[in-house]
Amino acid sequence: MTQLLGLCGSLRAASLNRKLLHEAARLYGAELTFADLRLPLYDGDLEQAEGIPTTVATLAAQIAKADAVLIATPEYNKALSGVLKNALDWVSRTEGKPWLGKPVALMSATGGRTGGERAQSSLRACMLPFRADIVPGPEILIAGATGEFDASGRLTNDRYLAGITDVMTQLRAKVAA
Repeated sequence: MTQLLGLCGSLRAASLNRKLLHEAARLYGAELTFADLRLPLYDGDLEQAEGIPTTVATLAAQIAKADAVLIATPEYNKALSGVLKNALDWVSRTEGKPWLGKPVALMSATGGRTGGERAQSSLRACMLPFRADIVPGPEILIAGATGEFDASGRLTNDRYLAGITDVMTQLRAKVAA
């Protein structure tokens, strides 16, 4: 069975982006394991003194082992979340290039009207050096997301569901290739 790893740029248990990742995995038809992004802030002095933290090494190993990675980020101050950026910074310091060629789907859910467009744009820019195999589109930007999920956490908007299904189909093809 396909191993999907989810990176959620929000640490909240009831995060809209966590719900979005669950929906994407459901539409993909695979189990989703969430990575723990509660990492220390990147600090070159810490890295030099103590090496790569165990939590960061675990995250890098999870990325390397996963068949594909789903990343969802809220938009904080017109960019990806600090939690997600910190995780990307730490993983960039690990050995083995875990992102290289890795099939990845990006998405965002926000309470605002743009659905995280700038967050995704900044996330794509941060992912470029890793040379991951990112699904190009359609962009999954869930605007006004507080009203788009039902009580069980399922998306109710057919347009959003169709877009996610399209991205998951492309991701499935990348995994199979």
